Amino acid sequence: MALLAAGALMIPAAAQIVEKPIPGDPVAIDTGAVSGMVLPSGVKAYFGVPFAAPPVRENRWREPQPVKAWKGVYHADRKMPECIQVLRAHNINHYFGEEATSEDCLYLNVWAPATATPAPKLPVIVFIYGGGSTIGSSGMAIYGGEGVAKRGAIFVNFNYRLGALGFLAHPEMTAESVHHQSGNYAYLDQVAALQWIQRNIAKFGGDPAKVVISGQSAGAGSVSLLQNSPLAKGLFRGVIAMSGGAWGSGGQMGDLASAEKTGLQVQEALKVKSLDEMRQIPADRILALQEDCQLGCAGSIRIGGGNVDGYFMPKTPAQIFAAHEQNDVPAIVGFTHDESTNALRTAKNLEEYKAAARQLFGADADTFLKLYPATNDAEAHAMGSAAAREGAIEASQRKWAIAQAKNGKAPVYVFMYSRVHPYIPGVVIADQNTATIGAYHTSDVPYWFGSQDALNIIRPTRNWTAYDRDLSAKMTDALIAFAKTGNPNTPAVEWPAWSSQKEQLVEFGDKVAIQPMNAARLDFISSRNVGGRGPAGGRGASGPPRARD
Repeated sequence: MALLAAGALMIPAAAQIVEKPIPGDPVAIDTGAVSGMVLPSGVKAYFGVPFAAPPVRENRWREPQPVKAWKGVYHADRKMPECIQVLRAHNINHYFGEEATSEDCLYLNVWAPATATPAPKLPVIVFIYGGGSTIGSSGMAIYGGEGVAKRGAIFVNFNYRLGALGFLAHPEMTAESVHHQSGNYAYLDQVAALQWIQRNIAKFGGDPAKVVISGQSAGAGSVSLLQNSPLAKGLFRGVIAMSGGAWGSGGQMGDLASAEKTGLQVQEALKVKSLDEMRQIPADRILALQEDCQLGCAGSIRIGGGNVDGYFMPKTPAQIFAAHEQNDVPAIVGFTHDESTNALRTAKNLEEYKAAARQLFGADADTFLKLYPATNDAEAHAMGSAAAREGAIEASQRKWAIAQAKNGKAPVYVFMYSRVHPYIPGVVIADQNTATIGAYHTSDVPYWFGSQDALNIIRPTRNWTAYDRDLSAKMTDALIAFAKTGNPNTPAVEWPAWSSQKEQLVEFGDKVAIQPMNAARLDFISSRNVGGRGPAGGRGASGPPRARD
């Protein structure tokens, strides 16, 4: 029996039964002995290991506290609750079964190859989930690490606090903090998890000098901030950002005083007089106050993002890079082909495309139409999609590459994922139109981690082909190479570094190929700030809701 209360992730019951313990367990980590289980594939798994004390009662809205050492053996045989959040509808793309949800949620999962021992010093890939900073979980099947471990690396993911419980700032919280900061608790959770990895990963066969951190969407935003935080210095050798990051807002970030005003709004809405009383409120009442824009905004207060607190984030990312104070490590940054949208992408024909161009660009519409020419409806659709992507997510990731190349010595590599999932004909998914969704936001994740079968757990939705499996293997191997050496090149994937003199990326699609980036178009459209609605920001005309992380 685990020493800490566990809420089992409700996926097929067989996955929760420890049929085969790991020979040689328990593992002695810094807080006690831990045992895991051997998965049917032979991969070793350790689920639900605490990396910080439960952030409850007096620890609510405090930086993560150390785990108390235990006696006996901690059986790490099940995933622990996700950090409290709204639950998922059962007919959406990313529904993998119910997860328990709780404030007591600071746990991590480790997957190791079957042959892993402390001797090999294997590379380590860490993943930080997305979800708009209000939802998400390390327990989601699509974020599992079994596929990565099967290919020879250690994989770690973990939970971090979300929404109001992860990001709320307040004058009283600032006053009681020895660092004179508040908010950013989610990011401090992430630092605590990375510190745990440095202290303990060698016991599972990993090399603490070969750790890379990856994240998708809001998780990519976390990765970009960790690259800038002095608290994270020395905790990783490289960063991987999938569809997001601080550069979607030009490397800017809100200030502590503004974040504290939101905290006072929350206190007023809760109808309490002090921080102590706020800590006594049940978490579900706090959750009910905040907007959940992943589901279509229902609530009154938007909470989910960090601030320049002088501790985790001493200055804005743009200022930190300009001062050459970032963690100067190699970076992989990229995006998916169809995750951004605006009136240009949603235009139904050539006439609507040109009308949207005039509306968005005014006197510069003719220049736009020369850069994105279209003479028929099909060309208008292709150019509209390109303009939406290039003006939003592609532009933001390029800004990151520019900052990396200008202000540091470490290389940066850029990717675009364009493979459309092979859906089962006729399948209906509530938050997707499978005929038009394309390479949607998050669609690359199961390829990076070899977790494609997760999308068929509850009901069949994809007919994965041999090519999809091969593409996934190539992408996973590139990540492992990056963790090993700081360079993602493999015998199967040529991946040149990006430079301002030769802007190019690797496209993972129906084939793997090096593609040039259109600097003239990117310079034009990103300077007009009309890129569209996408995970990295942009203020163009809004489009239909995108697939949920």
